[in-house]
Amino acid sequence: MPTRAGSDRETILFGTISLDRYVDGGGVLPTGDVLPGGGILNMAWHWRRAGRPFTVVTRIGQADGAPIRAFLERHAIPHLGAELVAPGRSSSIDIMIQPDRQPWMDHFVPGVWEELRTSPTERTMIAGARRLHTVLVEGAIAELARLAEDGVLAGVSVSADFLGFRHYTVDRLAETMGHVDIGFIGWPGPEDAPEVDGMRTVAFELGRLLVVTMGARAVRVFDGRSKPGDRRFPVTPVAVHGTTLGCGDAFIAWFLDELWRSDDVARAVAAGQEGGARTTSWPRPLPDDAYATLSPAPLPTR
Repeated sequence: MPTRAGSDRETILFGTISLDRYVDGGGVLPTGDVLPGGGILNMAWHWRRAGRPFTVVTRIGQADGAPIRAFLERHAIPHLGAELVAPGRSSSIDIMIQPDRQPWMDHFVPGVWEELRTSPTERTMIAGARRLHTVLVEGAIAELARLAEDGVLAGVSVSADFLGFRHYTVDRLAETMGHVDIGFIGWPGPEDAPEVDGMRTVAFELGRLLVVTMGARAVRVFDGRSKPGDRRFPVTPVAVHGTTLGCGDAFIAWFLDELWRSDDVARAVAAGQEGGARTTSWPRPLPDDAYATLSPAPLPTR
């Protein structure tokens, strides 16, 4: 595995790691498996492959977090062991694979993230970091705002995954982007939707970089950091032999890795597209051997 110079604590991955509940495998995956997942875990796996130093700041539930901890240990993913486990249950989400091999993810249960507060140790580490990336479920949205209000993020470059915009309106995007330098949105709607115009306006007015992925249609980059720029990058469709689970996480992981090295948006988009396309050959967000030592837990009743 390649390595790069720099402390693991230069870059913080902050957010929930969930238990993915495969309630309907769609004939592609076994129905009923429960495996570690979520954007933070998937990005951590990709960054370990890239040799990028980082540390994960997260919480898992004491009641059911053992598979997540086993995954972190097996892949040597750096984390704060003393801060990792909290009383209660881990976050979880239901996944259904649709006939087109696209996932439908629903019924997110925040678990220990419902009332998450970062500890003094975590806040000190975040304040001393160069970068922080987060995936914006509700618990992370609230804590990101508190960190910003308390001055913890002063001098820290923040990037954030706004997921499929389910938690957001354009007004709420503007509020959160006040704390964020680089945002990512996996937009499922039409390219000419008024929300997309609103995203562009937010990026330009706040002087931020906002990357909007639109599946197999395009990647739109609204760059308001110097002179406003609106760039549209085409996407070359690929055959999906597995599913599209984890494509967005891979795109962001490889985009940021390239952007932080080269400061070249076009190269970062190309790296992200390559990483995202690679995941379509896997049935799950990561290749099977990533889960090799884990026995999928049976689907429990909530």
